[in-house]
Amino acid sequence: MNRIHTTLRHYALLAFALTTSLFAAIVPAQPSGAQGENFVHRIMKDDTLIVLSERYTDNSENWRTLQTLNAIADPTLLPIGLELRIPFALIPEQPAQARVTHVHGTAANGTQRLAVDDVLQEGDSVTTQDTGFVTLTLADGSALTVPPSSTLQLERLRAFKGTGLTDTISTLNDGSLESKVAPQGTGVGRFEIRTPVSITGVRGTQLRVHVNPQGSQSEVLEGVAGLNSQQAESTRLRQGQGAAVNAGGQLQPVRKLLPAPTLAAPERGGAGWQVAFAPLPGAVSYQVQVAGDPAGTRIFSSQRFDAPPVTFRAPGAGTYYVKVRGIDADGLNGADAMQPFLGRAVLISSNGMPVSTSYDLLVTLTDY
Repeated sequence: MNRIHTTLRHYALLAFALTTSLFAAIVPAQPSGAQGENFVHRIMKDDTLIVLSERYTDNSENWRTLQTLNAIADPTLLPIGLELRIPFALIPEQPAQARVTHVHGTAANGTQRLAVDDVLQEGDSVTTQDTGFVTLTLADGSALTVPPSSTLQLERLRAFKGTGLTDTISTLNDGSLESKVAPQGTGVGRFEIRTPVSITGVRGTQLRVHVNPQGSQSEVLEGVAGLNSQQAESTRLRQGQGAAVNAGGQLQPVRKLLPAPTLAAPERGGAGWQVAFAPLPGAVSYQVQVAGDPAGTRIFSSQRFDAPPVTFRAPGAGTYYVKVRGIDADGLNGADAMQPFLGRAVLISSNGMPVSTSYDLLVTLTDY
């Protein structure tokens, strides 16, 4: 009988080890964002409270605080995949910066017009005009793209000391913000986008947030995000999902985003380029952007169309990318479809710079 019990115990331990190993392989072993006033680290193999306390708080003695906060019975046995909460108040931080990596049209920080390589600090802002686009890059590679007619305030811009993780809180008062957070896969410290009616917290995500008279809309294209409304309602948005918060601060039901349209190859026409696609069920309009990179962070134009086909132009010579997405009745933007196309030659001045009109549009040789 004892031999049977020993054998069963051996197989149980072996099964537990195999399950733990498989679970460890599929669970991201990295920082996982924020939850309220706590940073979240997803436990990986060989993690201990002492090691994590030293890494994030610069003080190994804080392990007792983490044990109490997370109700951990045995500090030497941390379940793989556990989301360990670490108070931000315990994490030493230092000032960080955001660098302007793309500007098109008119955009400013207060009264100062923005240019590529400008550096923004905590407390600075970005305001774009009707044809303005700005992309900011953080220390961890996160890209924040601000489309036209938008106002973004950098409320918090810091970094965890010694880890390279950023702690960023932005307030979007008007317009939109498109973000690609921690694209190198290093994990995210805290990344929040606040609006007058909502807070969207990111956990390694490609995310969009919009503000308009109807309220706000949040869309997750990759990863996971938490959405909190002004009325203290909260939900989790997963990849391919979105939700709106109305002007009264009430959270609307989570829904699946519209799929990306299937684009035909772009064709040249009298009004520039044109692309055709089948209408998307549920779409009331389509957003069409022209970008200078496959990631879609260097945007040059954005237009809205009621129905396909859609037309667009490039600002100059070279390869550009058209992005098309459907928009539903509640203002939620769907997934992007993208196609490359060739730009046109532009008129160059004697100093080698492209010539623009008084409306900040480049003069193309085709048109003039």
